[in-house]
Amino acid sequence: MLLPSLRFVVSCGCRNAGRSFNQSQRTPLRQWVLKRWQTTSTITAEAGTVKATSTVPNAVTNRIVGRWLVGCSGLVLGAVVLGGVTRLTESGLSMVDWHLVKEMKPPQSQEEWEAEFAKYQQFPEFKIMNHDMTLTEFKFIFYMEWGHRMWGRLVGLAYILPTMYFWRKGYFTRSMKGRVLGLCGFVFFQGLLGWYMVKSGLEEKPESHDIPRVSQYRLASHLGSALVLYCASLWTGLTLMLSPNQLKETRRLTQLRRFAKGTGGLVFLTALSGAFVAGLDAGLVYNSFPKMGDRWIPDDLLAFSPNIKNVFENPTTVQFDHRILAISSLAAITGLFFYSRRVHLPRRAKIAISCLTAMAYTQVALGISTLLLYVPTPLAATHQSGSVALLTFAIWVLAELRRVAK
Repeated sequence: MLLPSLRFVVSCGCRNAGRSFNQSQRTPLRQWVLKRWQTTSTITAEAGTVKATSTVPNAVTNRIVGRWLVGCSGLVLGAVVLGGVTRLTESGLSMVDWHLVKEMKPPQSQEEWEAEFAKYQQFPEFKIMNHDMTLTEFKFIFYMEWGHRMWGRLVGLAYILPTMYFWRKGYFTRSMKGRVLGLCGFVFFQGLLGWYMVKSGLEEKPESHDIPRVSQYRLASHLGSALVLYCASLWTGLTLMLSPNQLKETRRLTQLRRFAKGTGGLVFLTALSGAFVAGLDAGLVYNSFPKMGDRWIPDDLLAFSPNIKNVFENPTTVQFDHRILAISSLAAITGLFFYSRRVHLPRRAKIAISCLTAMAYTQVALGISTLLLYVPTPLAATHQSGSVALLTFAIWVLAELRRVAK
């Protein structure tokens, strides 16, 4: 009995002594050192994390660049719509010269307005069409064209200035630098092409008995380049902003992608053919639907020789082609809608395809109404805006269906 009791007393004493020693070591100085070491370790770890996440470009900077490009595409859309209204109001030839900076300030005094009006009077549009135009009427068409040109300069600044800032901040990858430089160069090219188009309407054409108008070829080039700039900016912006959908690669999905790409190309071609319709005033030759006059195929469809000339210069053929392209686009979009229902798609992709389909039927209704009502300016401008809206939804669909890079 005595030996076990002695062992118990010794063991308890050792435990109490060890506990007392540990408590004696927890002095205020030792606690401060431990706390300081823990704080320093935490700050170092957080600094490493911040440094890793602040590396540019990253997801945050990509979203910023994407929003900028989508905003730029919105400005390009505004330029296309304003250009269409300028064309419909026959205001595009009111400014007979081009200066990058000088023309930014419109005429102010009565003398300046009269001098500008006198310059306009020297060109064919005034001599043949507007010989009884007053100064007040001239001011309206002048401000329409001036507004379009100033909007173009705004588009240029919206591309160039942020590009310089983002480049300096390191927001662009190597591939993105090439894309952005291409977009900025395209803006400059678009401005030069616009003046090249206007010059075609200011030239004297003694052999022509037609009213003065810009070349439909140059008009189509001007609109086409604007649409390319719009599509490239919107596509790049959406792919940076929207996280790619994790789609299961199947044969049907591959076919849907190809179908969507072909449909988008058809929509673009239909919009471009509208430039020839506008350039030749082809919307005024057959104002009936579905037939052209009392025939499905008009007699003067191939009136020009050689036959290929009809596609670009015969107003009847140009309107006929635009009708065929529009109906084909509607059929393709409808087919895309029904085929997409056989593929398992995320909700966002389904919404994009549904919006594309709804806009296609709206656009066809606008086109038919514009034709039957003899091209009223508000309705015609809405129809032209609808073509860009339809193109927008087509690009959105392609962005949602894009393949994820491995």
